[in-house]
Amino acid sequence: MHKNKLNNSLNLKLDHVSNALKKSVKNIDSYTHVRGESLYVDDVIVRQGTFHAVVFDSPKAHGIIKSIDYSKAEALEGVERIFTCKDIPGKNEIGGIIHDEPLFAENEVHFWGMPIALIVAKTEFIARKARELIQIEIEELPVITTAKEAKVKGSFINAPRSFSLGDTEKAFSSCEYIFEGETFSNGQEHLYIEAQGAYSEPLENGNIKITSSTQGPTSVQKTIANVLGIAMHKIEVDVTRLGGGFGGKEDQATPWAVMAALATYYLNKSVKLILNRHDDLRMTGKRHPYESTYKIGLSKDLKILAYQVEFLQNSGAAADLSPAIAERTLFHATNSYYVPNVLSKVLSCKTNLPPNTAFRGFGGPQGMFVIESAIAKAASKIGVSARQIQETNLLNENDTFSYGQIAKKVEAKNTWNSAKDIFDIDALEDEIEYFNKNNATFKKGLALMPITFGISFTNTSMNHARALVHIYLDGSIGISTAAVEMGQGVNTKIMQIAAQVFSVSLDKIKIETTNTTRVANTSPSAASSTADLNGKSTLMACNSLLERLKKVASENLNVLEENIKLKDEFVYINDEKSNLSWTELISKAMFNRVALTENAHYATPEIHFDKTKEKGHPFAYHVYGTAIFTTTVDCIRGTYEFDSVKIVHDYGKSMSEGIDLGQVEGALVQGIGWMTMEEIAYNSNGKLLSNALSTYKVPDVFSVPKSIEVIPVETDGNDMAILKSKAVGEPPLMYGIGAYFAIQNAIKAFNPNYKVKFHAPMTPEKVLMSLYSE
Repeated sequence: MHKNKLNNSLNLKLDHVSNALKKSVKNIDSYTHVRGESLYVDDVIVRQGTFHAVVFDSPKAHGIIKSIDYSKAEALEGVERIFTCKDIPGKNEIGGIIHDEPLFAENEVHFWGMPIALIVAKTEFIARKARELIQIEIEELPVITTAKEAKVKGSFINAPRSFSLGDTEKAFSSCEYIFEGETFSNGQEHLYIEAQGAYSEPLENGNIKITSSTQGPTSVQKTIANVLGIAMHKIEVDVTRLGGGFGGKEDQATPWAVMAALATYYLNKSVKLILNRHDDLRMTGKRHPYESTYKIGLSKDLKILAYQVEFLQNSGAAADLSPAIAERTLFHATNSYYVPNVLSKVLSCKTNLPPNTAFRGFGGPQGMFVIESAIAKAASKIGVSARQIQETNLLNENDTFSYGQIAKKVEAKNTWNSAKDIFDIDALEDEIEYFNKNNATFKKGLALMPITFGISFTNTSMNHARALVHIYLDGSIGISTAAVEMGQGVNTKIMQIAAQVFSVSLDKIKIETTNTTRVANTSPSAASSTADLNGKSTLMACNSLLERLKKVASENLNVLEENIKLKDEFVYINDEKSNLSWTELISKAMFNRVALTENAHYATPEIHFDKTKEKGHPFAYHVYGTAIFTTTVDCIRGTYEFDSVKIVHDYGKSMSEGIDLGQVEGALVQGIGWMTMEEIAYNSNGKLLSNALSTYKVPDVFSVPKSIEVIPVETDGNDMAILKSKAVGEPPLMYGIGAYFAIQNAIKAFNPNYKVKFHAPMTPEKVLMSLYSE
């Protein structure tokens, strides 16, 4: 297979990156962000007489509601009304994949923080004061908090799923080495800057408009309609932008919008519901914790011949998106490696925690952590470095994934070898060996982390999008899509597409809010597919308009259409500039009654997956990359710092390396946080203990790597990506897994008796215990 070669000189490559960044388009939101002018739900100018709402939630994780006394709360001056399940005119159900989640608890509560009622008052302060006056009696029932306990008790969300390739049992019989073990990866709090919230307004004729902090406007619209028992066209959902989502607003933004709409439905008044940080932390689900067991078999020359894994997913009290997340875990169970014999199984375990939900990576990181742990254990037992096993088993062109898709345009070895060459891995290892020999109380560790991440919704039917493009009489352009801007720069990329097609400046283009009345029946902004799906539909709409405009120009200039092109806001004929400007062209099109509006629909071609056979071609393409971690551990205190993270990443043909670099760096640090310090903790009664920023630690400026270098690998790109610019939102998070193994290698350098364990996150407390374990 032909490969474009990277420059062997790091300096030349860094010069290339510098030049690329100089010509990168800046995120259009940067200006208003830094000035504090960007608008979010809480910035909506409220109508006169707007009510404020607060949720009353369960103070127990599991039990039967014996009685609730609202009388003192209802009597408080300023309280307008308290809504419960009895007030729902439609269905008391907000579950998407599985209908197993009520909006408000009825007779039984299933997790600490489960909504029971909505208090609506003249001010938020009054509503919160009223919440304290509600008296509830709950007969407690047994509480399940871990996936293992749920498995023992037979508590599951749905039936297990399993992927297979080859014959693992037969393959194990011919293995030179066989190792078994177990792993645990904890959850992770989204901690978006903007908490969950919605603002509901009554319109004419019983219509309701919702401004929501959601990644899935159509899901909000559909669920509100179901709960209120009205048609979807009566509900308008509008999103300007999100102050972060990370998956936590794909599904879990919905209940708060539904509650606000319910109150508006009855009161015919605007209602604002914004969760404060403590309510948000307590009531919402996190990344799924996983408890997993594995068995790995290798040949004498370190080829992985067989791999079996069982994932126990802690789904929480309801399905939410757990089945889809479990599926993606199976899709990524072998990461960047070709394993000819695979048997993977996932069980979505029902517990009494808030329903866990989407988080950047969507189950992929949990799957990758297990096989990297299996490789690390095998390496430790055999007495080789993990990177020898990793490198030996990297994907090649035309290898088969366990789900049946054939690997194409594979960049796994390209990124791996480029990282080794550019960053001189042998010199790095020599430096670390020298340091460790000459330092007794500080030890360094190195680890490599390859990634292979599939891009598409694994539910094939969700891979579609629409765009509505208007060209106005003065030549300015308005674009509506289903893309929700949440810091990833998708609005900027969509503007770039239109600017490139029409050859106009960005200041002539406006990206409208995401609104269900302009673009309907949308998939959420998720799965790293937002730019691809909405960008492709925008490109189609713009190209259709371009063809019409070329025809107008050819008729007015009396030349053939094929000789016409637009450049720098003028019409060119055979590369010669004419006197016909962009604005004049639009005026002539209007005069000739040419449509200057286009609605285009894009559906990803080729992809498919048969769940009855667990085989298919679910992904449009894969994103590849390799990260090299170096860390220093303080062997007296158990603390650590990351000296550097060096990455060769597969952007394809990046549309904006500045925006994409920011996504890589942000995802990397978020992944490091998940693997090292972000520890979700519940007590045995199901109460969240890590319920504030004083008890839940996220990476800050002092804990990020001292140096992050990201080098784009040179590739031909992929036609399935928008303008060959590959998705960049989720894949880089998986680089963070390398942080865990770099720390572990430093521990082994200090304590030869350390027995490798795989219980993430690797907090300083765990490091200290490991340094002195026997």
